[in-house]
Amino acid sequence: MKILYVASEVTPFSKTGGLGDVAGSLPAALAELGHEVKIVTPRYASIKTDQLTPTGHHLELRFPFGIERGPILSRRLSPNLEVLFLENEHFYGRGGIYGDAWGEFGDNHRRFAYLSLGALQAAQRLGFHPDIIHVNDWQTGLVPVALQRGYQGTALARARSVFTIHNLAYQGQFNKHVMEDLGLPWELFNAEHGLEFYDTVNFLKGGIQFADALTTVSPTYAKEIQQPDGGASLDGLLRRRQGVLTGILNGIDVHEWSPETDTYLPARYGANDLSGKAVCRRELLRRFGLREDTHAPVFGIVSRLAWQKGIDLLLEVLPQALHSDIRFVAVGSGEGQYEEGLRALQHHFPQQVGTFIGFDQGLSHLVEAGADFFIMPSRYEPCGLNQMYSLRYGTVPIVRATGGLVDTVDGGLDGNGILFEAFHPTALLAALRRAQALYAEPERLLAFRRRGMGRDFSWAASARKYERLFASL
Repeated sequence: MKILYVASEVTPFSKTGGLGDVAGSLPAALAELGHEVKIVTPRYASIKTDQLTPTGHHLELRFPFGIERGPILSRRLSPNLEVLFLENEHFYGRGGIYGDAWGEFGDNHRRFAYLSLGALQAAQRLGFHPDIIHVNDWQTGLVPVALQRGYQGTALARARSVFTIHNLAYQGQFNKHVMEDLGLPWELFNAEHGLEFYDTVNFLKGGIQFADALTTVSPTYAKEIQQPDGGASLDGLLRRRQGVLTGILNGIDVHEWSPETDTYLPARYGANDLSGKAVCRRELLRRFGLREDTHAPVFGIVSRLAWQKGIDLLLEVLPQALHSDIRFVAVGSGEGQYEEGLRALQHHFPQQVGTFIGFDQGLSHLVEAGADFFIMPSRYEPCGLNQMYSLRYGTVPIVRATGGLVDTVDGGLDGNGILFEAFHPTALLAALRRAQALYAEPERLLAFRRRGMGRDFSWAASARKYERLFASL
């Protein structure tokens, strides 16, 4: 098959979250299966052009607000995989992907309309005739709208669209005047079969409404978003379209995240010999200036510090948990109140708590390898990656039973992790106590570690599921 894959961020070129990781891995896995894949993404200012090649083709898109032009650049990653970068200095030549220190960019509707329509025009310019156009999140929501509403071009005549929801909470809502600004017909501004959403324009809704097939990033999340509590006011539409909605679990990059080859670690290890994990544990505590005590379990997090991630619940519970002999380390950045909360926790428990506010790739790997338990108390979690990293590194995850966390962590007596149901301090504290009890039984803990390390979270299995979905279209 020929696949056009459109995303607003693609690792390693651009990234703000899990979308970038998926866009960097899934197309590569599909290409390895023998499909011809072209990724289309913006050429942001942070992406250097010295390793990009001009294709000799240019876009010219006509909007009511004006004509936008820009070259198409290329980077071939493998014989079957090419990344096409849409260059437009006006839209993408600024710092930030979606916004800056002052908030989201006020012209994001224009910036990502350019990406959506530009991706279709780029396929035409290059003579690429896709069977599948796979688009992701609200930034590409106008692609299925354009295809269903008669976007012209023989190169796209046979294409079927697949729209993946990575996080339903981010919807791309704009003032209804963007209908005129982008030249969208007002007949599409209706709640039942169009883009209207409580008197605003909703790009995500457009993608859900008009795509031939819908996917999301875990089977459980596909069910949750059809319920009022998890549907972010789009649950009714998703229930109507449930016949074309599939949950496919994300994979992880098993080459980057492997304790047997990880160059960030002071010692490497595998399921048959975990002695290197003890070395990583000692180094982790040393890096945070904490005293090692083999009787005290080490709990860790690496997280965006945000409401979704349940950091407030964690900060409420940890002071009580720390009165028993445990260690806690945290790496992350985000909302100021949570950053300050972690700093305050370290101030009150300097011998037990270490924090790093910011992002450090090497330190993130060390936490995954050196901690005994990894905490993810999320309010909701479409898929989650860190619990899969943790399992792969023999670090037992403690997770709330939601979304992809349910689909990856077995909380049974002979499982690989610890699950708690209610988003409540008592439930999280009980989970931490269960972890301490598990730590006190070394043989049982070793069995948990090995079961987790035996799971296959590579993209190969997920790519096969996407392949079957594409073929069915």
